[in-house]
Amino acid sequence: MTMKQDPRQTLLSEVADYYTGKLAEFGESPRGVDWNGEEGQMLRFKQLCKVIDADAPFSLNDLGCGYGALCDFLVPRFKSFEYIGIDVSEAMVRAAEQRHLSKPNARFVIASEADKVADYSVASGIFNVRLGRSDAEWQAYAEATLDALHRTSAKGFAFNCLTSYSDKDRMRADLYYADPLALFDLCKCRYSRNVALMHDYGLYEFTMIVRKMP
Repeated sequence: MTMKQDPRQTLLSEVADYYTGKLAEFGESPRGVDWNGEEGQMLRFKQLCKVIDADAPFSLNDLGCGYGALCDFLVPRFKSFEYIGIDVSEAMVRAAEQRHLSKPNARFVIASEADKVADYSVASGIFNVRLGRSDAEWQAYAEATLDALHRTSAKGFAFNCLTSYSDKDRMRADLYYADPLALFDLCKCRYSRNVALMHDYGLYEFTMIVRKMP
């Protein structure tokens, strides 16, 4: 009898294959993780890192870390931190490990969620490319992933999504455009009363910051 593969595992395998292909085509670059360029990538990192309390050492889980560009972003900006990069693409994780061999505070894991709780977690761009899935399927995947971010974050987490307020003539069928108000409500009701929605930094997306209550 043939065993059916878990639908979530099928989806994650498709995601891994997609980004492995991008890395093979474009290398360790913003386009290699499906961003248009470095300027936008840096702007996204700046928004996501607003979740971090810069006055104290911290640990951070980077879900969907790619080749570890966020770790490079953190180094000149924060004095003391532990970075754990998590990605479903083995090729991405291997590239990240080689790129950060000189950083003893960086560790990389092939997985769909973190293997331990950190102070903070971030997820950049992992909800954008839905790979032919319906809105309902992709929303269920996104919510399950947010639950995982919540479970593995002691002080807070941040993520970004393409926005449903994008210009209709520029929206692509293969991308997922989330409703920022619906996700804000979900985060407020499910995770914390301390939630910030940032939709004012010039890109067709938004960033959500969820801070855990003391």
